[in-house]
This record gives sequence, C-alpha cells and structure tokens, in this order.
Amino acid sequence: MNDWKKRLGVVFSTNPDFDYTNESDDETVETLEPKNQRLRVAVEKKGRGGKTVTVVKGFQGSDDDLGKLEKMLKTKCGTGGTSKDSLILLQGDIKEKVINILRDLGYTDTK
Repeated sequence: MNDWKKRLGVVFSTNPDFDYTNESDDETVETLEPKNQRLRVAVEKKGRGGKTVTVVKGFQGSDDDLGKLEKMLKTKCGTGGTSKDSLILLQGDIKEKVINILRDLGYTDTK
C-alpha cells in the first residue's frame, strides 16, 4: 500500500490486515421521488436568538438534491436559509407558503 493519498484519514493502525479504503466514498444515497417523501414543516423559535425559523424535516436523499430543493424554496419564498443534515431552515414564519409550494412540486405527504 504505497499510495499515501488513500491513507490520508488514517492516523495509525497496528493491524497488519487493515484495509485503508474510505467507506464514505462508497456511500451513495438515492433520493426518493417527491410523492414518496414524508416532509414535515414546523416553525421554531427556541434556541435561535429569538429569530423565527421555518424548518422542513424528513427529506431523504442526497445532499445535492437537498440543496436544490432548499435553493428553490428560498427563491420562491424570497427569503434566506440553509440546508444541512436533512433539514431545510428558512428565515421567517412562512409555514403555509412552504407547504403549498411543496405540494405543487409533488410532495403530497406534507404537513
């Protein structure tokens, strides 16, 4: 195993049979179709410095698809936000608007 680039994340291993493959490269997450997604929209204020945030939970799919949905929601709602860990955070109390947009996109199981 002379290719040091494959071992960048490993600090030290005493196991002579240790395989230096990176498991995170093998993981590919398939994004479910919109009609099979079960999204939940909630408004939260706690722990955010008094700011109101609309949270979309339950997205199952790749981070790229989550980012695309987040960007589209921000554009249609005219607000800021972010996405991480299968959550979409949008600034402001826009729950009803987000639910209507998601249903128009085919996310039928949205509450």
